[in-house]
Amino acid sequence: MNYTTQMDAAKKGIVTKEIEIVAEKERMDVNKLMELVAAGRVAIPANKKHKSISPEGVGEGLRTKINVNLGISKDCNCIDNELEKVKVALDMKAEAIMDLSCFGKTEEFRTKLINMSTAMIGTVPIYDAVGFYDRELASLTVKELLDVIEKHAKNGVDFMTIHAGINRETAAVFKRNKRLTNIVSRGGALMFAWMELNGKENPFYEHFDKVLDICEKYDVTISLGDACRPGSIADATDASQIKELMTLGELTKRAWERNVQVMIEGPGHMSLDEIQANMLLEKKLCHNAPFYVLGPLVTDVAPGYDHITSAIGGALAAASGADFLCYVTPAEHLRLPNLEDMKEGIIASKIAAHAGDIAKGIKGAREWDNAMSQARRELDWEKMFSLAMDPEKARRYREESKPEDEHTCTMCGKMCAVRNMNKVLNGENINVLRDDE
Repeated sequence: MNYTTQMDAAKKGIVTKEIEIVAEKERMDVNKLMELVAAGRVAIPANKKHKSISPEGVGEGLRTKINVNLGISKDCNCIDNELEKVKVALDMKAEAIMDLSCFGKTEEFRTKLINMSTAMIGTVPIYDAVGFYDRELASLTVKELLDVIEKHAKNGVDFMTIHAGINRETAAVFKRNKRLTNIVSRGGALMFAWMELNGKENPFYEHFDKVLDICEKYDVTISLGDACRPGSIADATDASQIKELMTLGELTKRAWERNVQVMIEGPGHMSLDEIQANMLLEKKLCHNAPFYVLGPLVTDVAPGYDHITSAIGGALAAASGADFLCYVTPAEHLRLPNLEDMKEGIIASKIAAHAGDIAKGIKGAREWDNAMSQARRELDWEKMFSLAMDPEKARRYREESKPEDEHTCTMCGKMCAVRNMNKVLNGENINVLRDDE
């Protein structure tokens, strides 16, 4: 039986190799997974032309996934540096990489990235359009903008951020309801500017069926972009954000009718007390489509530490229903992240995702922690390193400060509670001030 997309296959009861792989990774019954894909509650972004991919599922009942952003810009346009980041991101088991390149030889980099990546690849075509045509934004035609989407699909991109929710109606709501930080989404600002400069409707909204034609042909998952995501905690959960979210819900249904998979993008900057409600709003208004969030960053005053502000919000978001976390690095709001920034951002996001999975009761999440706790009780350092989220750093920290007693660490030495409890429970004496007999 033939099928066009993973959603089409699931609706027809066809177990694709991608569905089979994801079911095995997630320890989920394959029929249950097919039901979720058919209903749009899980997406499996896997372009037919991305041959090196190891498919992952995003959505209900699955592990929370993380995404790494990278790519070349006018100020930092070294392809080799970005490819080195790709290798490290894959080694660190990031499930997705978004190429946000906006200058120079974007297709050369994108093609190399797709060919080498086992992770799913995302892009934002509007970022690429100005550089691709080497013309100013206002002069780009509808056809040219749609052609960039098709070019990315042909290259093998698995999911694309399409800012279709910032239509003229949403833009009017934004203009009537002033914000502290206006529109901070790069793609959202570009689409808003294109509409204002041309006096026309957002082409991705007006010609959404043509976008769906492309996505259905290549099985590209649409990541419906949140142009009106809050860029400060003051703007969270405001009229613009909610108006756009309602529009994204309508577009989601249209995509599903064409068997095109959907993810919804979300905030942004948001205080802790608003996060849980926002996760509920997305699931309600967007019909339980997978939710992909940037952060949320829970305070605006920590530049240089926004991987931490993001991880705090990301953990609560994941625990409350978010399915996919976009990493944030210490360089957020300051500059293009370097390799070390990227590593810190990945670890922070992985911690947030895993903390959310424990709260959601995802299979295997708590067992990992229990295995670490047992290794700690047994003072099995090699086992602890093997279970650590960042084994290299854990091993390095221990090597940098060697204890007198190899079973302890230099924090407590022979006063180590674990060591002493093990000895007492085994009927042994505790020698804290002298060598063991």
